[in-house]
Amino acid sequence: MTLIDIDKVSVGLNRRPLKDHKVADLMRSIEANGLLNPITLDQNYLLIAGLHRLTACRLLGFTQIECKVVNCDRDQARLAEIDENLIRNELEALERSELWLERDQILGRMGLRARPGDNQFTRKKGGEIDSPPPKTTVELAEEIGYTERTFQQGKQIARDIAPEVKAALRGTSAAKSPQALLKIARAGSEERKLAEQSLKAAESNPAEAAHHEKIASAARAKQAELQFLALQAAEAERAAKSAKKAVRKVADSKTSTLEVQEGDTWMLKRHLIYCGKTDGEPYRDCLPSNAALAIVPPHVAWNHDYLVDEARVVAVLRSQGDILNFCRSQQMPFRFELLTSGMYLALFAHQSIVVPDHALSIEGIEGIVAYLISLYSKPGHFVLNPGLGNGEVLMACERMERICFAGDDCLDCVNRSIDRWQKWSGKQAEKTDLFA
Repeated sequence: MTLIDIDKVSVGLNRRPLKDHKVADLMRSIEANGLLNPITLDQNYLLIAGLHRLTACRLLGFTQIECKVVNCDRDQARLAEIDENLIRNELEALERSELWLERDQILGRMGLRARPGDNQFTRKKGGEIDSPPPKTTVELAEEIGYTERTFQQGKQIARDIAPEVKAALRGTSAAKSPQALLKIARAGSEERKLAEQSLKAAESNPAEAAHHEKIASAARAKQAELQFLALQAAEAERAAKSAKKAVRKVADSKTSTLEVQEGDTWMLKRHLIYCGKTDGEPYRDCLPSNAALAIVPPHVAWNHDYLVDEARVVAVLRSQGDILNFCRSQQMPFRFELLTSGMYLALFAHQSIVVPDHALSIEGIEGIVAYLISLYSKPGHFVLNPGLGNGEVLMACERMERICFAGDDCLDCVNRSIDRWQKWSGKQAEKTDLFA
C-alpha cells in the first residue's frame, strides 16, 4: 500500500454518477474507523476503483490517501473499474447494460473476445491455441452470472438507445426495467439502420458524403423521437401497474355532511366538481380552454363530441354491451382503439398522438386511468372527467398532481367522490358560486 497526496489522484470522464447517500455513509465510516479499503490507481495515479471513497476523503479534508498502485494500460484499468462496478447490486438495468457493452468492446480491442464463427480451430495461431483463448458470448455471460440471451439484450439496450434518450432515462423507473428498456431500444430500429447505412455510404463515397450525412442525421433524430415516445409509454404503463398499490383503501361513506345539490360547483383544493349533466352549457362553461386530456367512464350516456375541441386527447371507456351504440353516435376524429381489462378504450384527437402498446395489459379502471393520465398529461395539466363514477379520475389526478374538472348528475356519485377525496387529502371541499 502507498500513501500519496490526494490532489495527485485524477478521475476519468466516464465514471458512474456519484450517489450522495453512499458518500455520506462512507464519510461517517471513515471518520470513525479510517479508510479500511484503499482506493486503486494506475501507475499515472488515474483512479481505477474507489470514487465514492476518494470523494468522502476529500470532503473530510484529507490531504493524503492510502492507495494500491497497479501497472496497466488504459483498457486494463477501465476493465478493472468495470468489473468492480458490476459486482455492486445498486446498478440500474441501464447502467449495467452500458457496462456490459463497454466491457465487450474493451475485450475485443485486447484480442480477448471471440469473433462470430470462431471455434477451437479458428482460435489457433501458428498451430497453437491462444493463451488465454478469446472468450465467447456464452462465456462472457456466465462470468457475470447472466444467461446469453439476457447478456445480448443488455448490449442491445446500451448500443441502440440514442444518447439523448439515455440521458432522459436516468433516474426514471424505466431505467430499472430491462423489459421497458428493450422496448425503447427496439423503437426506431429502421431509422437506426438507415442512419448506419448512410454513414457507411458517406465513408465509401466522399463525393456524396454531405448528402448521406444529412440522411443519417434526419434518421437519428427520428429514431430519438420514436424512442422518447416509447419511454413515455413505458412510464405510463408502470404508473398504471402501480396505481392499485398507491390507492388507499378508503371505504365509501354514507355519512357525509355535505349538502350536494343539482347545479352546485365544488372546489376540492385545485379540482372542480360540477353537480349536473355534463353534456350541456353549465358544465362546459366550467372547463379550462387548454385541457390535456378528457377521460369519459363507461356509464356516461354519449352526447359529448364537444370534448375533442376542449382537450388534446379524448379517451372513452365503454363496456362490452355499449360499444356499438357509442361507435354509431360519436363523430370525433378517431385515432386508436384497444381492448384491455375487459373494457373497450377509444382515443380521439385532432392531431397525431402516442398510441398505447397493443399488448397492453392493465387491471381495473384505476390502472387504465393512471396509464392514460401518465401517457397524455404532465403534472399541472388539466384533465376533464364528465362522469365521476367512484372518483377514479379525481383520485388519480390528486395522486399524480394533475387538476381535475369533473361533473356528474348523479348526486350520490358526487357525494361519494368528494368524501373519498376529503379522506385521502385531509382537506375540506368548499362550495363555490364562481361559475353560477
